[in-house]
Amino acid sequence: MPSRASSGASSEHGPPRAAPRADAAFYLALVEDDPEELYEHAPCAYLSSLPDGTIVKVNATFLSWTGYDRDAVVGRRRFQELLASGDRIFYETHFAPALRMQGQVREIAVELVTRAGQRLPVLVNSVLELGQDGAPHVVRTVIFDARERRSYEAELVAARRRAEESEARARTLAATLQSSFLPPQAPSIPGLDVAGAYRPSGDGTEVGGDFYDVFETTAETWGIVLGDVCGKGPAAAAMTAVARYTILAAGLRAASPAAVLQTAHEALLQHQRDRFCTAVYMTVQRSSGNAWTATLACAGHERPLRIDADGTVDRIGRFGRILGMVSQHRSTDVSVLLRPGDRVVLYTDGVTEARRDGELFGSDRLIDLLVRMPAASDARQTADAIVDAAVDFQDGRTVDDIAVVVLSVPGAEQLGSAVGASSR
Repeated sequence: MPSRASSGASSEHGPPRAAPRADAAFYLALVEDDPEELYEHAPCAYLSSLPDGTIVKVNATFLSWTGYDRDAVVGRRRFQELLASGDRIFYETHFAPALRMQGQVREIAVELVTRAGQRLPVLVNSVLELGQDGAPHVVRTVIFDARERRSYEAELVAARRRAEESEARARTLAATLQSSFLPPQAPSIPGLDVAGAYRPSGDGTEVGGDFYDVFETTAETWGIVLGDVCGKGPAAAAMTAVARYTILAAGLRAASPAAVLQTAHEALLQHQRDRFCTAVYMTVQRSSGNAWTATLACAGHERPLRIDADGTVDRIGRFGRILGMVSQHRSTDVSVLLRPGDRVVLYTDGVTEARRDGELFGSDRLIDLLVRMPAASDARQTADAIVDAAVDFQDGRTVDDIAVVVLSVPGAEQLGSAVGASSR
């Protein structure tokens, strides 16, 4: 049986045997390289200069890049004189002082001006050698051709600019689309105080699915709609447009909010079935005295909150099925009387589902906010306070769109102020 020594590269009875050098010719070529040849024709330019920049030695690579003869630069030109005008100033104000203080400079991007007047982007590395007396003696410089790097950097800058322009266009498009889902002007109902508020999520580059509107349906009746299409982006925007404009059109023909939502449901079923929409549609008309009657239907949406003049909070309406996904839709009309001092708040889930460290803003916080608000708060103050509270709860980083509509029946105090103002 063969011994372990005979099967390996070493033996117990002698030193390890050297492996055969199949690449001996390669090593021999390295040994026989001429140092002067390596210097002259290196893949980078070499330059030696006096502390004032006067060139005392250059290699052939430098001469071939710049087009100069050796006699035209050695002892006749200073290195900084071969730089572009702006780089000459940089050399005197930054390059040379840094070299004197630190003894070296690394990867300084400048442009050499060739004999033909063309500019050559380069990267410069220099070291300052001191003499025996400690005084500056000579500057050794190596120069790398940076044309490809500069081209690459320029392409990166161009790509970044295109990305920023694309992002700006996306923001503009999203803002334009989103604005089409909101009233073109501040909502208004004679005799009522109405306000709407909206806050987009994220950086605003994607259009969301929240929408609201307030519009006149007859001479005595106004419609108020607030909805939320699941998801974001173009598909959600298309469904939002269908939902909003169908409800607006149906609201002009049908007196029943449930019938309006049914029409919207049928339109959305024909559009697409991989998304759904939740919505609240409410009509208001003047009742006896200063009271108003509100009739509403909910489709998969959180029921609105009513805050009585005495601060009592309750929910109005009944739950109904979502729009645009399940074949059968069902929602129910519910009528409530709104007296002077009452407020009604419609909101999307961007309020109650605002998150911070896994905790939801929730309905309780919303109700507590409304209870603590002064009774004299108008609709605009109430809407803004709700949005601000939800945004602050998320430390300003909203992950979902927020839409709020507040309807307020002026109390005796507000009515008296309004009458006094009109008489003046």
